[in-house]
Amino acid sequence: MAKQITGTIKLQAAGGKATPAPPIGPALGAQNVNIGQFVSQFNERTRDFNGMPIPVVITVYADNTFDFICKSPPASALLKEAAQIASGSGEPNKIKVASVTMDQIRSIAEQKIADLNATDIDAASRIIIGTAKSMGLTVEN
Repeated sequence: MAKQITGTIKLQAAGGKATPAPPIGPALGAQNVNIGQFVSQFNERTRDFNGMPIPVVITVYADNTFDFICKSPPASALLKEAAQIASGSGEPNKIKVASVTMDQIRSIAEQKIADLNATDIDAASRIIIGTAKSMGLTVEN
């Protein structure tokens, strides 16, 4: 028989650098989850992301055990890394902060296609281009 699910928690944590501090500690403590065990497992699984925010969905069971699924990093974080900028533009229609190439867009789309509402790489690329434009990035061919 399957375990009874008592709750799900969705949050973002720094890949490979998560700590029991807020927002992780209070969210897991409210569900009686072993915080130290989650943090060590999460950091082990996301070590390669080196501080990039990683969305995670944690399923908590009645016996206080848990499973979690790590999603791909947000498109905005991947675009900031590709463009080598600290943040996007405050006025994206007027002020352009950097540019990215179509190869970089395609690479990000391939990484995120499982988490996007797209059936092929071209549709995923168009979604990433929209995010880039809303951040004040120009897309070069």
